[in-house]
Amino acid sequence: MNLFDLSGRVAIVTGGNGGIGLGMARGLARAGARIVVAGRNPAKNQAAVAELETLGPGAIGIEVDVSREDDCRSLVAAGVEAFGRLDILINNAGIALRKPPQDYTSAEWHRVIDTNLTSAFLCSHAAYPHMQAAGGGKIVNIGSILSLMGASFAVAYAASKGGLVQMTRALATAWAADNIQVNAVLPGWIDTDLTQSARVEVDGLESRVLTRTPCGRWGEPRDFEAIAVLLGGPGSQFITGAAIPVDGGYSIQA
Repeated sequence: MNLFDLSGRVAIVTGGNGGIGLGMARGLARAGARIVVAGRNPAKNQAAVAELETLGPGAIGIEVDVSREDDCRSLVAAGVEAFGRLDILINNAGIALRKPPQDYTSAEWHRVIDTNLTSAFLCSHAAYPHMQAAGGGKIVNIGSILSLMGASFAVAYAASKGGLVQMTRALATAWAADNIQVNAVLPGWIDTDLTQSARVEVDGLESRVLTRTPCGRWGEPRDFEAIAVLLGGPGSQFITGAAIPVDGGYSIQA
């Protein structure tokens, strides 16, 4: 058995039209999986689909707002209808609002929590019966190094990402008997649209990241291709409930 062959498998990637999500989708496509790209921007979805179709056996884009329960459930149903099955779910969609905690409104708090955390539960909940019926599946939740560390400017984001890690452990325990492995990936500071705005909004962030990261650089979306294939494929059958940093060593340095 080729432990990194995903031929015949189907993956849904939320937020899969850019950044880390697209990086993971590229890895899955190259390994042979068909991809459902889920995102709010239809033009970005289609651009991602066009690229992924050159790398793998097929892809479709679905316009979705994961902060809405009906959209999460419709996404899973549409993916299964299009490709006949669902083997891998990457819960990657997320937003960040950077401001002091005392300046948050209740609506802003709920927007971040609903987009980053609640959506991952709803998509996983919708995916479960399909994976159970198929005899197994893989769920990968995209947390953050802020699942582990504090940041004064990202209270809602950090809370949502910390919650994702605990949800990962709970789902891994609950669904192990169904042969569904649930793991989390914790990105460090990765060069994406989301973090490019952070460099403007957070004084000194660029130099702090480079100084603290032993690898001496920002991460890139391509750094997530291999971990997606590992956690999405048969090579991770005995890995579940894990939270794996992909951060160039940022979180291990004092």
